[in-house]
Amino acid sequence: MINSNVNALGIIFPNTYDSVVPELVTERLMASIPFAGRYRMVDFILSSMVNCGIDNISLIVRKNYHSLMDHLGSGREWDLTRKNGGLNIVPPYAEKSVKIYDGRVEALASVLTFLKSQKEKYVVMADANVAVNFDFNSLIDAHVKSGADVTMVYAEQEIPVGLLEAPMESHDMYYTLDLDPDGVRINRIRINSKREGIQNMAMNICIMDRELLIDQIGTAYVHGYIYFERDVLAHQLDKLNVQAYKYEGYFARITGMKSYFDENMKLLDDANLDGLFAENPIYTKIRDDNPTRYILGASAKNTMTADGCLIEGEVENSILFRGVKVGKGAKVKNCVLMQDTVIEAGADVEYVITDKKATITAGKEVKGTDSYQVFVAKNKVV
Repeated sequence: MINSNVNALGIIFPNTYDSVVPELVTERLMASIPFAGRYRMVDFILSSMVNCGIDNISLIVRKNYHSLMDHLGSGREWDLTRKNGGLNIVPPYAEKSVKIYDGRVEALASVLTFLKSQKEKYVVMADANVAVNFDFNSLIDAHVKSGADVTMVYAEQEIPVGLLEAPMESHDMYYTLDLDPDGVRINRIRINSKREGIQNMAMNICIMDRELLIDQIGTAYVHGYIYFERDVLAHQLDKLNVQAYKYEGYFARITGMKSYFDENMKLLDDANLDGLFAENPIYTKIRDDNPTRYILGASAKNTMTADGCLIEGEVENSILFRGVKVGKGAKVKNCVLMQDTVIEAGADVEYVITDKKATITAGKEVKGTDSYQVFVAKNKVV
């Protein structure tokens, strides 16, 4: 993390798609949802930016951001503790705006003064609902080389069922892209499309010139526009050169509780794990725990276990976050257990997602199915 890309600054929108996982965001936002044993969702985009030398990064939050502030702190783990630039968390009402923003236009309008005072040529924008080890330098290079006004990142996939079925709020729209025959320029942006088959799904990562962004947001805000992709880009595809950048690596997109469970469980496959972590390091808040202890008689098969755990029972095909305790005689199978969960002696749990500091008491049997997992909320005792 010693290089610096002075040509680009980063902006992350941590609350986008909160509505697709209501169970997990009662006291937090999408960006601070735990993922992959010891990380939060924001760690992946934030680390990817830092690894590419972007050291001026702002997070524009809407609500429930105290857990995010606690996790990020001063940005020390990401080497973002700096006099100039570094990590900047922008709370609601930071500027003259008198309401919580809905879309990117309103969010960016609240930091226009900040954007005008910066020196970087480009702005990279991203949401935090995708866990990905992304090479932003390749994106920047492709954008500069193409001469595009805006470059949007997409991946080829079917539209996730969670997005098709979820009663999403208006600011959680998703976008698919229609490309020209050369597969370079975007000629249509579809909003909440229901089309079947493989689509060019936007990953909500894009880059554009800072001065152009300031001009576009200033004009859009005056006209009462709210959503950047829908209200600004989609109506100017004939005026702006909006190009596409295809991402072909591994990523995990959270689109609901089922996808949250599935994307965690996919990391038990070494190929997926390498796809997310092998390219560049992912940084997170340090918690000084002891190594996990396996007591005599314990059994663990095909599990991802973070530090600080205590295993006395049986664990199979599961993701265990920091500090999880599995009591003697307890059975844990096909579960995602968040930080400091306690499974007491003799309990039998299968297809269960627990939030932080949840407890399954001794002898209890709690079982879901592959299609519907049981969720135990934070601090709850079952």
